[in-house]
Amino acid sequence: MTEIIRAASAGTLESSDVYVEIEPQAQGIELELESVVLGQFGDAIEATVRDVLTQLQVENAHIHVVDRGALDCVIRARVETAVLRGRRKD
Repeated sequence: MTEIIRAASAGTLESSDVYVEIEPQAQGIELELESVVLGQFGDAIEATVRDVLTQLQVENAHIHVVDRGALDCVIRARVETAVLRGRRKD
């Protein structure tokens, strides 16, 4: 299991990008999603975020995603980067 030990972020609010914030949470995954295409692709974006969290074995985290029309590969990269930054102890 990957433990999120600090708040971290990845991405920008530019067009065609996605901004991801992740924070520690005691129990479960809490996902907040904002998107310019929420009505059309909200379910797919949420599924992508949850898939990356599952692959990285993140079981407890609060994650806030602000999508500006990013492609699936960009969403995956930003979520992964936020997770990796959030588990670093520095």
